Amino acid sequence: MYAIIRTGGKQTKVEEGDVIDVERLRADDEIEFTPVLIVTDDGTVISGRDRLKDARVVGRIVGASAGPKVDIFKYKAKTGYRRRQGHRQKYTTVEVTKIEAAVGKPAATTSRAAAQEEAEAKAPAEAKAPASTAKKPAAAAKKSTSTAKKPAATAKKSTSTAKKPAATAKKSTSTAKKPAGTAKKPTAKKPAPKEES
Repeated sequence: MYAIIRTGGKQTKVEEGDVIDVERLRADDEIEFTPVLIVTDDGTVISGRDRLKDARVVGRIVGASAGPKVDIFKYKAKTGYRRRQGHRQKYTTVEVTKIEAAVGKPAATTSRAAAQEEAEAKAPAEAKAPASTAKKPAAAAKKSTSTAKKPAATAKKSTSTAKKPAATAKKSTSTAKKPAGTAKKPTAKKPAPKEES
């Protein structure tokens, strides 16, 4: 049997007899964790919140330790800003002594499909047929209303195509101006040289 416990913002997989290091805990001798998930020896997974409220993982505090030193250095260029700091995370060593699983029946599944099957089993067979036929014309009516909207959409498209010839007419007028602009301008004649008498 093993359990997943949450401590120090992390989740850890533990079994009975495991010795683990967790972030520092303020406790004297014995500590209790609330499990997130429990898997029993026969492979049954206990994960429902209502069943886990009675389950617990008990551990015995063995000692304390510190993690590796971490150097923190903050620096900003061209400003003279420098900050140096060190950190060693403190850990508590815990031996897991007991995992107590919740005893009880699993919670009933209330899925939509299961609820529908139960409702169908309770209803008589005669009541099912009229209800199913009553739904079909409503669906057909919905389809007919959706098709009624389509011609209106095509009418909008036809009006948008009517505007296109006007746009092409503008283009044709702009192309008509180009040949007039490309015509050669008459060159000015140089004055004749004056005759001296």
